[in-house]
Amino acid sequence: MPASTRSLAALALAGFLVLPLLPLLVWSFAHGWRFPDLLPQDWSPKAWGYALSPASGVLQGFVTTTLIATATTLLAALVGVPAGRALGLHRFRGKALVTLLLLAPAILPGLAVVFGLHGLFLRLGLTGSLTGVVLAHLIPVLPYVTLIMAAVFSRFDPAFEAQARSLGATPLQTFRAVTLPAILPGLVTAALFAFLVSWSQYLLTLAIGGGRVQTLPLLLFSFASAGRNDITAAVALLYILPGLLILAVTARRITGRNAALTDSLRP
Repeated sequence: MPASTRSLAALALAGFLVLPLLPLLVWSFAHGWRFPDLLPQDWSPKAWGYALSPASGVLQGFVTTTLIATATTLLAALVGVPAGRALGLHRFRGKALVTLLLLAPAILPGLAVVFGLHGLFLRLGLTGSLTGVVLAHLIPVLPYVTLIMAAVFSRFDPAFEAQARSLGATPLQTFRAVTLPAILPGLVTAALFAFLVSWSQYLLTLAIGGGRVQTLPLLLFSFASAGRNDITAAVALLYILPGLLILAVTARRITGRNAALTDSLRP
């Protein structure tokens, strides 16, 4: 494909992604925007001033959401990498059943999962806490990480690890020098999905957090329900910012490298 065609396609895709954000940007500075006016009659930065002030709780919610999503991503990686390795490299009885169970949170109705977890976490005393919310977020996040890593390890050749160990490398050195570089692009992809899935959770956070754990999705819904369109638009832009930044930083790594060491070393 010619470079000019690729550039036009990239610009078209960027425009398609950015275009829906323009009304949000206008709303965040609009002091009232009534039909049939094409643009607001009055402009004001008051919505941003309130959204960024301590009184709104948006910045605290941003920090809380980031902490929850980061902790969920780390825990999902700790569990999902070895689980994905087992699914990707080994054949064992019941493998199809394990895969089906991993897909269950995505197949079952969301409300059923939420109410089931709420009853369980209530008995365990985990409701209304950050710990409970992080553990609850693992339910929808862990399948993404495990299945992505299973696909990565299905193209990984363990013989490279055996060669490193035969040369005297410890298991930790083998992982750092051989395994991690081979799976890193896939791990970045899995972490990206995990972070964004956790970041966007509303029902799980509301049910398990019990209103004590205030995240951006909860605050966004609260402002939208109150009819504050300008503040809602400002919070919505803050809400999508991490996803855009993560996508911009990792896009080249995700699309530009293979996920398996065997592909890069194959003659």
